[in-house]
Amino acid sequence: MTSPATTRRSEVACALTFTVVEPAEFALALGVALRPGRTVDDELSVARDGQVLDVRVILGPDGNRRHLFSSAPGRLSISYRAAVADRRGEPERPTEWELLTALLPSRYCPADRMTGFAQRAFGGHADPEQRVRAICDYVFEHLQYTPEASGPTTDAADTLLDGRGVCRDYAHLVATLCRAVDIPARVAGVYAPGLSPMDFHAVVETAVDGVWQVRDATRLAPRSSLIRVSTGRDAADTAFATVLSGQADLDLMETMAIVLDEDLPADDHQSPVHLL
Repeated sequence: MTSPATTRRSEVACALTFTVVEPAEFALALGVALRPGRTVDDELSVARDGQVLDVRVILGPDGNRRHLFSSAPGRLSISYRAAVADRRGEPERPTEWELLTALLPSRYCPADRMTGFAQRAFGGHADPEQRVRAICDYVFEHLQYTPEASGPTTDAADTLLDGRGVCRDYAHLVATLCRAVDIPARVAGVYAPGLSPMDFHAVVETAVDGVWQVRDATRLAPRSSLIRVSTGRDAADTAFATVLSGQADLDLMETMAIVLDEDLPADDHQSPVHLL
């Protein structure tokens, strides 16, 4: 049997319930990303008023998957479960395209609007790693984790001014400030064993010293236990559920993520960690 030192086994699950008010098209980012060295045994079920709906899957870069389906009005139930085995390997190295994309402003990360503040606050650190650490420390110390403090239109500038937010707001602010001081940064949606209360989680990856390293300014879960679901510029690319058309209200959301065979690791949130 393969040693737990080289393979990590995890289990994740989630359940969502919507009330579909008008005929709607959905895109879900619930499925664990299909990555090199990863084995995934999973199942997704979607039903409206007890009737199973057809779901199609499209594959994107970085192992991203989207499950697409349409629903007439009614009670929509979604469930997902996965058993995941990850073989630990070398950190992922960014491509030139990824480096370029990860420096550009995006919908929730308006780096071009925050360059002056970021350069004054963090530009004095000549070493890129020191710049990133200073940014993560600043966001951790200056934001208050407050559920329901932000909404679907809140961007990083709003979060900086308000001083409150949830994981996606922390991730957007870190990514924005990093891009504003010339550090490529992208956002990842993850399942997070150890997170309390359990929820979908968002973190940042920065390209430093030629590899992607994961950063979490909330410091709410150990980074080495995180399980990647989606990767993109910001929440526009990584939201767990998107209503593409029509109207639907989220009534219930439950998530579960655990690591098998080993205890949750300690995390000083300073040492380099890469996301599988």
